[in-house]
Amino acid sequence: MTTVATPLSPTRSLPTPTEPVECNAEHRTARLATRAVHAGRDDLTALGVHVPPIDLSTTTPLPDIATGGAAYEHLATGARPLPAQPLVYQRLWNPTVDRFEQALAELERAEEAVAFATGMAAMSATLLACVAAGQRHIVAIRPIYGGTDHILATGLLGTEVTWARPEEVAAALRPDTGLVVLETPANPTLDLVDIAAVVRAAGEVPVLVDNTFATPVLQQPLTLGASLVLHSATKFIGGHGDVLGGVVATSAPWAARLRQMRAITGGLLHPLAAYELHRGLQTLPVRVRAAQQGAQVVADWLAAHPAITQVYYPGRQDPDGLVGRQMSGPGSMLAFAVRGGYAAASRVASGCRLVTHAVSLGGVDSLIQHPAALTHRPVSEEARPHDDVLRLSVGLEDPEDLIADLARALA
Repeated sequence: MTTVATPLSPTRSLPTPTEPVECNAEHRTARLATRAVHAGRDDLTALGVHVPPIDLSTTTPLPDIATGGAAYEHLATGARPLPAQPLVYQRLWNPTVDRFEQALAELERAEEAVAFATGMAAMSATLLACVAAGQRHIVAIRPIYGGTDHILATGLLGTEVTWARPEEVAAALRPDTGLVVLETPANPTLDLVDIAAVVRAAGEVPVLVDNTFATPVLQQPLTLGASLVLHSATKFIGGHGDVLGGVVATSAPWAARLRQMRAITGGLLHPLAAYELHRGLQTLPVRVRAAQQGAQVVADWLAAHPAITQVYYPGRQDPDGLVGRQMSGPGSMLAFAVRGGYAAASRVASGCRLVTHAVSLGGVDSLIQHPAALTHRPVSEEARPHDDVLRLSVGLEDPEDLIADLARALA
């Protein structure tokens, strides 16, 4: 384990995520925090409104049969709607969902984004798009979210997986490899993967990065050569534990493939959820940086506690120097191993009172859970997290109060 001698301050950031980003409105430029507030809202003044409208229509009137049929075929094959074209049906297109997609694409520096009902719906659509193109082989790097691990390991969607370490990616590729999948920081032990190095090893094969833990505030994988960036938008993007969603930011051709898959399989995001996720983007930079500041304090305290045998946190474990180079900060997710194994970890998780014992992460309140028993329960035994490990999502509470709660639980 390598300890970072001078942890990043919560306000320090890399040039890449914060330098001016070209936005959609008349060649104006703005930094990430500003675009988080205004992205997807550039036309509101012209519309005479201050917040985005919500379009709940499940169907739209058609001027005639020929126009409706042409519009249906156009949208069902993944294309964006043409000017004045009827939208036909919510499963094919929704303006409120499109606003959220535009905003997320801006923050991730993508050409487009495609939103889904959940993060797993987004992952499933991406895998199905590979299978449909005859590229059923997937190379994946562990650790990774338990749901993703499960769907790849079982081949439920017709894929075949080769698990590889980052340095083994090139050797694992086959002619029918459709995707290299990784998550960094990884769930649940916060392992960091050098995205640019994996992209080089993958060559012409697209690389998908699950960016849920980092968010575009701390890391933008497309700028490092990745082809697709996936988020469980339920987590940091929503940020309040009250909405489900998933999204993939990518190129226009990939987005068309994913929209077609979404239209056919029906894994669409509801407009109300899209509105909430779009609103969540406005406070995303503030929430991520504030929670990160608290996580650094909690991680340092845990590392000094005699009942803790290991702390997994990018601010303390970063042998390749990716924090400050790939990420602009270590984030607010951490994990720790409790002396005494499963029984001790179970007592700590159940003993917290301020920190909620629950799955999920990235909200304004802190959550603790046991990955091996819950989110990573379906993972094969050799890849499952150890029984003494707990994952902690640090929220916006005062870190001293979180420490007091953890101290009681550890006692």
